[in-house]
Amino acid sequence: MADLPIEDVIPAIVAGLTSDVRLVIAAPPGAGKTTRVPLALLDAPWMAQGRLLLIEPRRIAARAAAERMASTLQQRVGETVGLRARMDVRTSPATRIEVLTEGVFTRQILSDPELAGVAGVIFDEFHERNLEADVGLALALDAQAALRPDLRIIVMSATLDTARVSQHLGCAVIESAGRAFPVETVYLGRTRDAPPEADVVRGVRRALSEAEGSVLAFLPGAAEINRAQRRLEEGGLPPDVSVAPLYGALDPATQDRAIRPAQPGTRKVVLATDIAESALTIDGVRVVVDAGLARVPRHDPASGLSRLVTERASRASLDQRRGRAGRTAPGVCYRLCEEAELRGLPAAPRPEILESDLTGLALDLAVWGADADALSWLDPPPHPVLEAGRATLRTLGALDAGGRLTPRGRGVASLPLPPRLAGMLLDAATAGEAAAGLAARLALLLSERGLGGRSINLADRLSGWERERSPRAEAARNLARRWAQQALKATPDRGNVPPDTPAAGVLLAAGFTDRIARRRGPARPGQPTAYLTAGGRGVAVPPDDPLATEEWLVVAEMTGGGADLRVGDALALSAEEARAVLPEQTAEVATFDPDTGTVRARRVVRLGAITLSETPLARPTGPARTAALLDAVRTHGLGVLGGQEALAALCARAQFVVGLEGANAAEGLSDLTLPALAAQPDTWLSGVLARHERPADTTAGELTEAALNRLDYAARQQLDTLAPRHWTAPTGRQVALDYTAELPPVAEIKAQEVFGLDRHPTVAGGRVPIMLALLSPAQRPVAMTRDLPRFWRAGYLDMRKDMRGRYPKHDWPEEPWLAPAQTGAKRRPPG
Repeated sequence: MADLPIEDVIPAIVAGLTSDVRLVIAAPPGAGKTTRVPLALLDAPWMAQGRLLLIEPRRIAARAAAERMASTLQQRVGETVGLRARMDVRTSPATRIEVLTEGVFTRQILSDPELAGVAGVIFDEFHERNLEADVGLALALDAQAALRPDLRIIVMSATLDTARVSQHLGCAVIESAGRAFPVETVYLGRTRDAPPEADVVRGVRRALSEAEGSVLAFLPGAAEINRAQRRLEEGGLPPDVSVAPLYGALDPATQDRAIRPAQPGTRKVVLATDIAESALTIDGVRVVVDAGLARVPRHDPASGLSRLVTERASRASLDQRRGRAGRTAPGVCYRLCEEAELRGLPAAPRPEILESDLTGLALDLAVWGADADALSWLDPPPHPVLEAGRATLRTLGALDAGGRLTPRGRGVASLPLPPRLAGMLLDAATAGEAAAGLAARLALLLSERGLGGRSINLADRLSGWERERSPRAEAARNLARRWAQQALKATPDRGNVPPDTPAAGVLLAAGFTDRIARRRGPARPGQPTAYLTAGGRGVAVPPDDPLATEEWLVVAEMTGGGADLRVGDALALSAEEARAVLPEQTAEVATFDPDTGTVRARRVVRLGAITLSETPLARPTGPARTAALLDAVRTHGLGVLGGQEALAALCARAQFVVGLEGANAAEGLSDLTLPALAAQPDTWLSGVLARHERPADTTAGELTEAALNRLDYAARQQLDTLAPRHWTAPTGRQVALDYTAELPPVAEIKAQEVFGLDRHPTVAGGRVPIMLALLSPAQRPVAMTRDLPRFWRAGYLDMRKDMRGRYPKHDWPEEPWLAPAQTGAKRRPPG
């Protein structure tokens, strides 16, 4: 251990934790922090009466760390150093260092907030910023502040913004410089339209021919790793080279073969996911081949779906991968991109808490009894996503309307599963022991990738798992039995147990009712088969999969993104089973036909968004018709209405006042616009449309009165005072004012009707002159003026010459401002 770089700072770490209860340790991969720091703290005075918990992001890293520390002590795991992970628990009364996965720690602190018997908690590889790590740290800090001021909290990381983390924790940072040999970087570029495994195979073959030592190649996921392995082995390899896959879903024995150094005189090609970035050490690696990709979880709050997406890895991740080549000797890193591409990459991975479904976190907070705002977060969870998680929990019956944990919620929280799967298992337990056992096996398949094979058909994976006799398969069966017993204990009042165990598809559908799916059309050779879920999402099954011939499915997992969602895990259903889980609903659906201007109606039977049947109706009922007419306005605009010109005139008056008064305009006037009214017809138009069969039947009076009803008395008074609808001409006639032009309001009036007027008319209390559009006796425009006295004495003279010749029967006085206003032709003198 003396040659590990971390040894240089071990005394400072021990001293720092003697004087403070928090510490940040920064050390690059391979420095030895994971296995050396816990052992160095065993004899610390504050460790005298308690255990030290080492939290790892993955089971493979937890197991490797436990075994390495136990080997250092010349012991077996389960003695001084123990392990606690799903399907692998090895502890004893002698255990003083316990290595846990992040999820196991969260469950432990939720069940025991005081962490009785625990002296300290180390969060290792915290730079990965997994959701469970952020949750665990927030809960540990809260427990330390309220219950355990003596609890030591240590955050260890390979690449991290240590200044930000230490400021958040209010503690010191101890850095280990590490020790690395130089690594040459070679940029191989990317082959256009080629899958990542093809480029990785190209890079591996070049590395084997140019460089020494074993090769560590990074790919985004298990599928790409398996395809790359087939390509390498089918294309031929030197006799001294072997290929080993490494990803989380493999059994421990296969993972161990990948981690162990190659036999003397041989080389190894390890094909790994980002699991090998920092948490694991693979001896003998001198070469890294990096596809530059990462598969990360992403949550879409709009759809409520979470999925794994493949994207470019961050610069920090690429640097960690590159550093793996320089652990023991000078190495080389082949990057499958161009150097210029690195400039556009994010500096570090985005914290999972900002991208994930937070339903599980919402449940954890309800169990903890605190709101998210009461805890200390490095990055606070987004409130909208957290609230969406609470809504899901209310749908599952785990929270009441006030956000408090229900008895069912306590049952959901007692199971080490995501809330949906836990709810499914509790529902199955009400049907008896056999149903609980089947549901537990389904839940385990959905949370353990690769178990029982890689088929998307969970029925195939169930049968494949039953045939497996590996230690991992047996451990999984034991775990499923424990889950089933926990669920049965959480549902003591099971009532009458049905004689037959429900089918697997029925059990799964009970937990995923929104993902019951029906095929949209016949399966076509060579084409993905499209399905529509009850939640309204489109999803596809690959053309070569037997599930593509099924009419009904329940889809537990979807992959991909946007319009390209694909079925990840599913089971076949019958139509009867789908209806038994999700009762059908009958509704009248009315739609507007823009070609005829009428509403058509049909009776629709649905399962969620899935249409089972449609029957045309002769005439829509009132509510359905009104809803269709409102939708017509939203879709096609106010132009489908009768009398909409009057509505435009009203809106123009309102905006004239707003432009005139600015901030002093009465409340509501600024919102009286045609776009605002068209966007929200429900707020003013429902009553009008309810009286009509067609939107074109509405009248000007109905529309304007409905729109005016949005205003209070003060707004209507201001509107009528500053922007009156009419101006009273000298003849006593009410002349309409047009506010729709960008000019001042316009009044069209025959010239004779304003004879005798030597003062220009105005609106807005005299502030704005009316634009007079003077008409000939034939109602044709002849002049426009905003200054009538000036017009009489200038422009009128030319107009008079022209008008006298055209309209001799009408009076055209030389001084019109002195003449009486007239409404028609001049009177003939008596004969």
